Amino acid sequence: MAAETLNCPMCGASVRTDAPNCEHCGARLATVACPACFGMMFLGSKFCSHCGAAAARAVESTSKVELCPRCTVSMECVEVGGTTLRECNKCHGLWVDPVMLEQVCTNNEKQVALLGNTSEVNDLKGRDLEQVRYLPCPVCRQLMNRIQFANCSRVIVDVCKKHGTWFDRDELRRIVEFIRTGGLLTAREREIAELEAKRKKLIETQAIMPGLAPEPASAMHASDINDVISAAGKLLKVFLR
Repeated sequence: MAAETLNCPMCGASVRTDAPNCEHCGARLATVACPACFGMMFLGSKFCSHCGAAAARAVESTSKVELCPRCTVSMECVEVGGTTLRECNKCHGLWVDPVMLEQVCTNNEKQVALLGNTSEVNDLKGRDLEQVRYLPCPVCRQLMNRIQFANCSRVIVDVCKKHGTWFDRDELRRIVEFIRTGGLLTAREREIAELEAKRKKLIETQAIMPGLAPEPASAMHASDINDVISAAGKLLKVFLR
């Protein structure tokens, strides 16, 4: 959905609904408030311009301070729908802990199962790569790993395996879009294909040189593959290692 032009409530200048701050006076204009796609919504808007869902955002009070890995300012603890996360008021990035991220991914995959894919995964466009900068985890302050979410989403995120994932502005919305267009299903099918290729390789190796295949190919049962594909949460644990 294309962004509309509105007026800044502070200075009256024309601004777009997808602009987080007024380019003229710097006033904050938008924030993450969509519980469905986690898109940014213009302050005062009742419905998301990306997916049409009703706004659902509440600020939570907390004494725990977690600094934005980019801006090193204290992040705000908010609840968007049923998801609790941290948002930086300066760069508008989001910090999501592993439990909340697994919940977001699982809920959106359920929608894919019920409604089917809405478009082709290949239609998703990636952004131009910026200069690599490793960011510190807001919790343990150790540098996080940079990975492509699900290995095929074209979205590079910063991950601390123990504490959470950092999404730059609008990246979580793009991840949700990726999942809703069947992205995790595609990644899961790729994982199954790789397991099958390894199984065939074991069979070939055992047939040609049994001494180099100490583990029989039969050790890979159907249950092993089922463990890989049983849920989106388990798949995420593979990707975020």
